[in-house]
Amino acid sequence: MKNLKAIALALVVVLSTASVTAQSKKIDVAQSTINWVGKKVTGQHNGTVNFKEGALVFKGKKLTGGAFTVDMTSLTATDLKGEYQGKLNGHLKADDFFGTDKFPTSTIVFKTIKVKAKDVYTVTADLTIKGITKPVNFDITVSGNTATTTFNVDRTKYDIKYGSKSFFDSLGDKAISDEFELAVSLKM
Repeated sequence: MKNLKAIALALVVVLSTASVTAQSKKIDVAQSTINWVGKKVTGQHNGTVNFKEGALVFKGKKLTGGAFTVDMTSLTATDLKGEYQGKLNGHLKADDFFGTDKFPTSTIVFKTIKVKAKDVYTVTADLTIKGITKPVNFDITVSGNTATTTFNVDRTKYDIKYGSKSFFDSLGDKAISDEFELAVSLKM
C-alpha cells in the first residue's frame, strides 16, 4: 500500500511539473504570412516576405516566447506586375533599402510578454534588420493554432533612409513614409 501511495504521489508530481514546462510550437512557414505596406505621398506599395523558420513558446496555454527568421530575399511587391514589379523588387533588395545580398535574413525575438486581455498579449521584441537590432512593441492575438498581429516599423532606425523626408529636404511628392506596416499571420 505504501508503494502504491508513493507511485501515485510521484505521478502527481510528474504531471504537475509537466504542465508548467514550456512547449515550443514551430510555425508552418508555407501557411504563415507577412504582408507589408509602404506608403509614399502619391500612394503606396504592398507585398509579401516569407518566413524561413520560427516558433512560439507556451507554458500551458499562455504565450511566453517567440523567435522568427525572415527570408529577406523573398521580398516582393504584389501590387505591380512585369517590368515595374521587377524594378521595385530590385530596388527594395538593393542597399538603398534592405540590402538582401549582405543581409539575407531578418530576425525578431520576443523579450517581454504581458497579458493584455483573453488571448491578447503585449510583446516587446528585438527586431534585427540589416544587422541593426532595435526594440519593437505590438499586440498579438493567439487563437488555437493561429496568431496574428499588425504593427509599424520605422525603417530609418535600420539605416533605410532612401526617400525619407526626415533626412532629405525638398523631396516633395517623392517622399516615402519612414514607417512601413507589417500584418503577420502565424500558423502552427
